[in-house]
Amino acid sequence: MWLCRHLGLLFRQWHSKHRCLWRHQSRGLGNYFKVSRDILFPYIKDHLEEYLSAHWEEDECKQDVHLLKKQVEEDLRLHRACAQHSLDQSGHTDEEKAIREVVDNVLWQMASDRKSTALKQLQGHMWRAAYAAGRIKGEVYQDVVPSIRRWRRQGLKVYIYSSGSVEAQKLLFGYSVEGDVLDLFDGHFDTNIGTKVESKSYVRIAERMGCPPEEIMFLTDVTREAKAAEDAGVNVAVVVRPGNMELTEEERSHYNLITTFSQLEVNGSA
Repeated sequence: MWLCRHLGLLFRQWHSKHRCLWRHQSRGLGNYFKVSRDILFPYIKDHLEEYLSAHWEEDECKQDVHLLKKQVEEDLRLHRACAQHSLDQSGHTDEEKAIREVVDNVLWQMASDRKSTALKQLQGHMWRAAYAAGRIKGEVYQDVVPSIRRWRRQGLKVYIYSSGSVEAQKLLFGYSVEGDVLDLFDGHFDTNIGTKVESKSYVRIAERMGCPPEEIMFLTDVTREAKAAEDAGVNVAVVVRPGNMELTEEERSHYNLITTFSQLEVNGSA
């Protein structure tokens, strides 16, 4: 099972003179980035308390904890479900207890598949330290890098939109098994621009990219994201690889499907 289900690609300048060919409709499953879910998320769970203890007095860590507390406040205000051990807003003189509460909150958010900006920021900082120390490396499917380089030669601009923070995205591709491949991308978007299942997020992205939605192609393996992008007027293709949630017959017939990036052909230049 691979991590980056929540990572999508957007192409700018998807003009009518560009012709996108899907060679066949595949019924396979999967996603297109191969960063192991069995590595990154477990790394957070296994090393969170150790990391907090080591960095507790540092400004960056204090800011991470502050954002987590603000998230708790927001959840309580909106009567959302909260961690059983929510963060004490009054603070603690007992550092060990305070750290334990942060750990409980983070693990609860992860178990609940929360994608709060506060959670993603802390995870990003932990992964940064792990990447820099050589403990983990980002993995990508073999077809990804050559395909993106080909698209860029054809004049396309390529952006990443992920529920993971921009910093986490840059770590993934800055410390990949292919080396530093950040030059593949013209920009990065995360949940600061909105969630990936809201159509308004894609409208904002188009505005930020400086082009209308119909000039953007969005690749994702999550159909809820595909629908949100479609509703915003963005062109969509769903990428399927082994390990992803199975698509329904209706989804298979509705969306253009590809199993590798090499199947996506763009003719013409921007």
